[in-house]
Amino acid sequence: IQTGMENGAMVNLELYRVFYTVAKCGSLTRAADELFISQPAVSQAIKQLEGQLGTPLFNRTHRGMELSEQGGKQIFGIVEKALAELDMAENKLKEINSTATGTIRNSASDTIFSYVLIDKIAEYHEKYPDVKLNLINCITTETIELLKNNKCDIAFVNLPIDDKDFTLTSVVMPLHDTFVANERFKTLAEGVQPLKSMHDYPLLMLDTNTVTRKAIIQFSHSIGVHLHPEIECGSLELMIQLAKNGVGIACVPKEYVRRELGEDKTLFEIKTEPQLPARSVGIAFPKGQPVSFACREFFKMFNEN
Repeated sequence: IQTGMENGAMVNLELYRVFYTVAKCGSLTRAADELFISQPAVSQAIKQLEGQLGTPLFNRTHRGMELSEQGGKQIFGIVEKALAELDMAENKLKEINSTATGTIRNSASDTIFSYVLIDKIAEYHEKYPDVKLNLINCITTETIELLKNNKCDIAFVNLPIDDKDFTLTSVVMPLHDTFVANERFKTLAEGVQPLKSMHDYPLLMLDTNTVTRKAIIQFSHSIGVHLHPEIECGSLELMIQLAKNGVGIACVPKEYVRRELGEDKTLFEIKTEPQLPARSVGIAFPKGQPVSFACREFFKMFNEN
């Protein structure tokens, strides 16, 4: 770090640190000890600074080094304040990079919060109670916009996403989309159904602006299958409830209905040929932005698994 002078010379910040230490210690020897450099190096630094500033900064007396009236005393307070503020800035950065403090803005859909993050959030809050968690619930496409505008620190998104304007760092959970329904359609669960036959039943799917729906449409169209839902839902939870009440066959990630398929037996899986391709939930960070220690610790909880 350097400061421009009127005469065009550049003064190194370390010269000011030497000046401040000499003024504080009142001795070249003691200043050298504190700075862990030689006494001649301290003396040379003072001479260099005086030469560049164009004025003596000290009076050399038998008692040691005393600030001069027209030089050192005029700038000592300013230098002291400036160095203190720089030290505060350095300490602030060290704190950010080594302690979990501040705020983490997490963005994810309601579904991801409910099925992927809820336990981790509770665990993290217990471990780092000083970190404020700001939970922003929105669908993946909206979350991506938050990332691009640096309005969130960590985002949990449904993949795949063809966008390079953020940093995707990890896959958190695999997702296997499947079809589920209640006992009204139980006979379909007894065998494997052609994927195209799902069009003949009342389908429940997420709306078209979601990554999940776009991925399913892209795959089905690639094999000549067109799945048109009878009901489009804005949330997965609503779609699951409608399926449990016999309204139709829901297309959902199997990972989100394990209890309904297993323990509760309120839903039955309808397997298809071909199966829908596997997807996943991933973690993303704003591109080109530094990641705080608190964020890295939150990310580590998933990365370790």
